[in-house]
Amino acid sequence: MASLRDLGLSEYEARAYRSLLNIGPTTAKELSRASDVPMGRIYDVLNSIEQYNLVRSQTASRPKKYVAVEPATALDRLLDDKKRELDEKAEQYESIVDDLSEELDAAEPVEEQFWTASVGPEETIDLLLERLTAADRDIVMVAADPAPRVDIRTVGDEVLAHLEDALDRGVSVDVLMTRELVASLSENVGRRYQETLQQRDDFDVRISDDVTGSFNIIDGVEVCIQVPNPLASQEVFGMIDLKDPEFAADVHEEFYPSWERATPLEF
Repeated sequence: MASLRDLGLSEYEARAYRSLLNIGPTTAKELSRASDVPMGRIYDVLNSIEQYNLVRSQTASRPKKYVAVEPATALDRLLDDKKRELDEKAEQYESIVDDLSEELDAAEPVEEQFWTASVGPEETIDLLLERLTAADRDIVMVAADPAPRVDIRTVGDEVLAHLEDALDRGVSVDVLMTRELVASLSENVGRRYQETLQQRDDFDVRISDDVTGSFNIIDGVEVCIQVPNPLASQEVFGMIDLKDPEFAADVHEEFYPSWERATPLEF
């Protein structure tokens, strides 16, 4: 059950405010009795909820009297306070992430061969987006026909957002797709492509009927290969991520002729 404590008030502050709503304008002494807030604490409590702008005081009277602000106004003020706190926390965490990113990026990369894999459509997309985020120099993306169990409209939006982020980091992006995959993308992808990406020199999309598989080359040293289900070739089974500069160079060499024969994408 929701309570005023969920919005940041202490138990005594919540009691005092609720009691003020019930009894109307009153003194601190009377409020202490009505709310069961100890007399030794009542003034601190009143000062606190006055700072929250939940009560108004009549300073001209002797003794001083207090009245509660209307509930709708009081709740809006408490909500605004919480939103400000969350915004400040978010900025604090963003600053921490920026500092840590600079610190961690300064570490020398490990050049040893390494591979990992994901299994299942969701895990495959998560791994793909992770590796796109890791790109520093260039991305080559080859995408064949969409798998029936993958929501290509949602995935297309997510992938495009990550590609935009990569471009903003100075990463060049080349994408080779089949005509069928282009037709399955959402209108939002096409609009974002036309409005924000089409004119960028470091972003190029081409279409080709020669594309039979889906893979990505990251920074010329890492290859992400989508693996179809061996029992149902039109379904995604998983993805293999292999960091091996020599293998990546071989894959790029095989990709390049198809890229040269492909035609530029026009929505």
